[in-house]
Amino acid sequence: MRADEFMPGEAAVAGIRADIERYEAERSRAHRAVLWRVPVFDGLVLAAIFAIAQGFNNANIAHPNEQWLSTPHVLLYVFGMALLFFVHSQATKPARQLQQSLRGRILPVIFGFIGTVAYRHGETPDSFERLPRETVGSFNRQSFDDVVSGYYDGFPFELYEATLRSKAGKSSSEVFKGIVVSFETVTPFPGVLVAARRAGKVAGFFRGLFGEKLQEIHSGDAALDEVYEFRTDNVEAARPLVTGRLAQALKWLLETWPENPPRVALRDRDGFLLIPLSKNFFELPGISQPLDYKGHVEPMVADMAALLATAALVRKVGEG
Repeated sequence: MRADEFMPGEAAVAGIRADIERYEAERSRAHRAVLWRVPVFDGLVLAAIFAIAQGFNNANIAHPNEQWLSTPHVLLYVFGMALLFFVHSQATKPARQLQQSLRGRILPVIFGFIGTVAYRHGETPDSFERLPRETVGSFNRQSFDDVVSGYYDGFPFELYEATLRSKAGKSSSEVFKGIVVSFETVTPFPGVLVAARRAGKVAGFFRGLFGEKLQEIHSGDAALDEVYEFRTDNVEAARPLVTGRLAQALKWLLETWPENPPRVALRDRDGFLLIPLSKNFFELPGISQPLDYKGHVEPMVADMAALLATAALVRKVGEG
């Protein structure tokens, strides 16, 4: 696969460059606005918190017998930090809105090799509810960033950025953050089959609480079984895949993403490819940095083409 085969044509590139020129003019204004908004907005909040705290301290000194005045001002600081976070978000809002508007304009254009391409932001993907939970583990908080859907190589897909977290009381842990690609498989799998990075003993125990119906099987390849844990509710149907094409596909995936082994899940007609990533897949440079077509836009096209080509490979693992 050559990345240049998926690049937009000359007319599309000219339109993208024109959008980038308009963005650059707006970026300079937004950057200047952020430069004064952040210190002013944050400074006012911090000054207000300090003034209120100082007022409580002075009142406590003047009236030492008033018990309510001697109570630690924890709520004041908690509320103040929450307010500071909100105000800071408002101060940088022009930059975020500008970058999001650019993504909304250029992503459907640069992904012109995708049939009936559609772009959404911050919405729950249609395929998310069908994702086998054993692929990611237990979570109770979810958020989504960019969502791209359409047709590639004749099959429908949905690609989205997801962050899944488990929150209990004051503690919170990240369960999964990265890219999810859902697609229609060539051959339906009669049940659920999950290939995920082998967890530690404790993590594996807790995963078992939520996946008691799934039985672990092995590929027979010691190196692969050391990295991946295979679980299914249909051992008979899963074994030929785990010892055959799925194993071959996972070896290739490990070579491509050695630091973050991708996960694969099959469920009836649905296939899922999950790639853990810490960065934003469709990330644009910060508002202080100029946007460059070659340096920032073209790599998105190459990465998208690589992901969809990988999904095209995985969707055929059950093909007869």
